[in-house]
Amino acid sequence: MEVVALVSGGKDSCFSMMRCLDYGHKVVALANLVPLDDAVDELDSYMYQTVGHQIVVCYAKCMGLPLFRRRITGSTRDHALKYSVTAGDEVEDMFALLSEVKRRIPSIGAVSSGAIASDYQRLRVESVCSRLGLVSLAYMWRQDQTLLLEEMIRRGIVAITVKVAAMGLKPSVHLGKELSELKSHLLQMNESFGINVCGEGGEYETLTLDCPLFRNARIVLDDFEVILHSADSIASVGILHPLAFHVEPKPGSSSSIGDGAIAEENSSCLYEVNGAIAHTDAGNKQTLNPTPTSDAYPDTNVCISKTGKTLFSIGCWIEEPSSASQGMKADLVKVLSRIENQLKDGGLSWANVLYVHLYISSMKEFGLANEVYVSFITEKKCHLGVPSRSTIELPLVQAGLGHAYVEVLVANDLVKRVLHVQSISCWAPSCIGPYSQATLYGEILYMAGQLGLDPPTMKLCPGGATAQLELALRNSEAVANAFKSSIFSSAIHFLVYCSAHLTSTEKEAVEQKLQHSYIAHLDSTRTGSYPTILYVLAPDLPKGACVEIKPTLYVPADDYNDGDDDEDITRKPEAGGSKPSSSKVPSEWSPQYSGLHDSCCLVNTVAGKICSAVVSVTNDIASKICSSTGQSHLSKEHLKAMARFCAFQLARTLADNGFTWDDVTMLRFYYSVKHAVAADVMSRAFSKAFTELGGADGSLRTDGAPVFNLIPVSGSGRSASMDDVVTCELLASKA
Repeated sequence: MEVVALVSGGKDSCFSMMRCLDYGHKVVALANLVPLDDAVDELDSYMYQTVGHQIVVCYAKCMGLPLFRRRITGSTRDHALKYSVTAGDEVEDMFALLSEVKRRIPSIGAVSSGAIASDYQRLRVESVCSRLGLVSLAYMWRQDQTLLLEEMIRRGIVAITVKVAAMGLKPSVHLGKELSELKSHLLQMNESFGINVCGEGGEYETLTLDCPLFRNARIVLDDFEVILHSADSIASVGILHPLAFHVEPKPGSSSSIGDGAIAEENSSCLYEVNGAIAHTDAGNKQTLNPTPTSDAYPDTNVCISKTGKTLFSIGCWIEEPSSASQGMKADLVKVLSRIENQLKDGGLSWANVLYVHLYISSMKEFGLANEVYVSFITEKKCHLGVPSRSTIELPLVQAGLGHAYVEVLVANDLVKRVLHVQSISCWAPSCIGPYSQATLYGEILYMAGQLGLDPPTMKLCPGGATAQLELALRNSEAVANAFKSSIFSSAIHFLVYCSAHLTSTEKEAVEQKLQHSYIAHLDSTRTGSYPTILYVLAPDLPKGACVEIKPTLYVPADDYNDGDDDEDITRKPEAGGSKPSSSKVPSEWSPQYSGLHDSCCLVNTVAGKICSAVVSVTNDIASKICSSTGQSHLSKEHLKAMARFCAFQLARTLADNGFTWDDVTMLRFYYSVKHAVAADVMSRAFSKAFTELGGADGSLRTDGAPVFNLIPVSGSGRSASMDDVVTCELLASKA
């Protein structure tokens, strides 16, 4: 892509441009915001006027690029972490600046910034990029600062300190020093006082005099003075004021470079961006296309399911012959409209949705599905953050469920923390659009499905299924670390989607890789037990991936609310009052099914508050619970027996661990379409079993929508062979 780089004169913006080139992009322009003379931070304003004002223009000459510059007319008016378009805010100056760049250079597709750790800075750049249809590139985001500093020095960035404001940094000693000279001291100060070695906490500011990007010339500082701004005995503050500098042509340079004292306003490479700001939210593209409604597609049997009370799942699908379907777009509109109405009936909205499972009949229509999705679920509707999401292809048409099936996890209260990084970086795959990397509610972190994508290129890594799994694990760990957590010590449940295109040998290799790279390194110190693991075979995955993983983590409140001053965090209040008694099972079922519990169930309970369970009905289990032999396991009688068996094992799991059906937040039954049983037949069998169970357990609601979702798949199971007849997946959480 062609890139415009936001530059300030320091090391970070320069190194960010170098990273852009590393990943095949082309920097074609620079953009710079000039602070007001009476800016709130007088020191930074003075420093810019005396240092950056002229020298940033020299950067454009040294690089042979146009510079677009705008003087800031606004101030900080929106102080929230997540920015909303606000007239008079300084972010609107950035919007005006980049708008002009895009107008003059329409081929621009991305914006580069030097963000390393500040969510505040990143989110504002992402907001502007979203509104202008540009991609944010932040290749240093959440990178190890020590490694970054070392790489900057090693790759030839020559930058000096022009401001110091931290314990251990003295203006008289450390101003004007090159990074290479200060490296050892910065590392020592990091160890002694915890300062950020790249200056992310405002410890110091830099001015770049030379780097590999300066192909025409370098900047030479001839004379300067040190101005002491604050003589604090612990952390004095000072700036370096250049008195004289010049640009020195590099050997072999064909460009004519003038003296730095030349009035930059007369430079042909400088474009001043002035004028009023048009306060239009161009980024809400979905407002141009009104949300479609199901009224346009009548005569459809749209079904709904619902679990739990405070935290619950809503599933929605179309139960009809494939011949009656009007295609994926129409089906998805019907399904999302029904869910939206269901939310409204409960006084809720999309803002209450934590997670979305989007199942479609063909991954070839992924783009069309996204278009429909963003017409319903937008950042504007979800002010606390958009839901996390997983998208896979399922054999929906084969099962008689139309072309779209959606399951959403919903909370009655608006208390959640969302991580939504839209910038392309080296940290983890970006989520450009209305779906986020992870959502934390209570003490459970719901992570979006992760592919084996190389974050800086957003391409699947080479090496097949095992290499993709390895990288997907790494990406998931990066997201978990953002919540001071780890997939190795905090996992409750681990769902692995495998593509049906994999051979038996490749599926076995995936299971072995998961064992060696993940399971063998699990640490149960935090959770007290190991996560349940489930494999699901899907016809296809996004981007034609071989695997997709979806971890669910336990994140104690004391951990995620410890020292993250760049995040908006709202605690979920502790529940009070007594809880109802645990789940019960019909007495007549116990003798028949109880002996098989240990062989078919994987259960993980965490802190007495969370329960994850996987019930696996293998061919061997099915033959034991079905009274007759010599028939298909999915005959009417066998379906009845297996549905009862599953209901019993789930009820016993809840009862044994002190949970009730009201605590259930998610319940799925995966069944293979190779058995050629229609979804409505499966639904009747399981509904009847739960009705019988409800007769013995008053906490199980059976008078309305089903409490479970039936998911047709190509295969499922506790191993990568994925040859279960039926697999149950349950998650319960106490409020």
